Amino acid sequence: MQALQLFGDRDLRLTEVEPPPAPGPGEVQIRIRAVGLNFIDVWGFRGMAFAKRKLPLTVGAEAAGEIAALGDGVEGLKVGDPVVPYGAMTCGKCRACSQGRDNLCEDVSGVMGFHLDGFSRELVNMPARLVVKVPPNVEAVQAACAGIAFGTVQHMLFDNARLEPGESILVHAGGSGIGTAAIKMAKAIGCTVYTTVGDDAKGEKARALGADHVVNYREERFEGEVRRLTKRKGVDVVFEHVGAETWNGSLLCLKRGGRLVTCGSTSGVSTQMNLMQLFQQQYRIFGSFGCRLANMRDSLDKMATGLTPVIDTVLPLADFAQGLERLESRKVFGKIIVTI
Repeated sequence: MQALQLFGDRDLRLTEVEPPPAPGPGEVQIRIRAVGLNFIDVWGFRGMAFAKRKLPLTVGAEAAGEIAALGDGVEGLKVGDPVVPYGAMTCGKCRACSQGRDNLCEDVSGVMGFHLDGFSRELVNMPARLVVKVPPNVEAVQAACAGIAFGTVQHMLFDNARLEPGESILVHAGGSGIGTAAIKMAKAIGCTVYTTVGDDAKGEKARALGADHVVNYREERFEGEVRRLTKRKGVDVVFEHVGAETWNGSLLCLKRGGRLVTCGSTSGVSTQMNLMQLFQQQYRIFGSFGCRLANMRDSLDKMATGLTPVIDTVLPLADFAQGLERLESRKVFGKIIVTI
């Protein structure tokens, strides 16, 4: 079967590999139909943590497909069911897993497509416990956004930041895959949404999604604009995933007692911050990584009711590297999906 594998720094090759064996007890075999691209793929493409990974490595951390075969003892699924696999190989036994906090697994084997062979292949075997069934009327290219993009946003906004109807939120990089999802999810519960974008064309698209206020960060200091627009009160929540370049400005955008939730550091992993500001303003800061299986289910349910992902580009598997380059250039608005 075909698989897209990473052999070294920016060295992606479409190769022929042996298909997986028949699924074992408690496993399912999934025929992959669509793969979502994310910055974790860019990091892997650039060569991050090669010393800790066995190459060649099949890439792809987020996908959707359909059940091709069932192992013994699998219940609630049948051949042909559309499904989304979880993006990490968790143990299923530790306290975190037993409590449904899958992304805090104490004995996780790794992230698919980064530490372990991922989903950019025709067939993959997975434990049935790590598979979520897709509701009717959700297409594969949409469902392929549930494992990381939509699931991550669901976890950030509602598990961590506890965003409530009617609150105000600043969403950074409103044209990104998770930024577009955050705008739509926040507007769906009646929030006032402020967002940053890198150009006016993206700004118009963000407004069309429902953003109430758009700041072109290349032309204006976003923190000054947000404070002006909120009459210096600030917002309830900041959705942060840019990193060092925006960190302190994001804190300045918060109202007293506000919450900042972060899942990324694409502009740098280290920064300095004013600790007096932190405790005097009583900010609450949440780190967020990945999502829970329950977040994937909630995300798919939202898609089924019409809150669908914004898709920038759909490419064939052979153009995976082209998709990563587009993602790295930050010219995207929404998600890039690769189909198999």
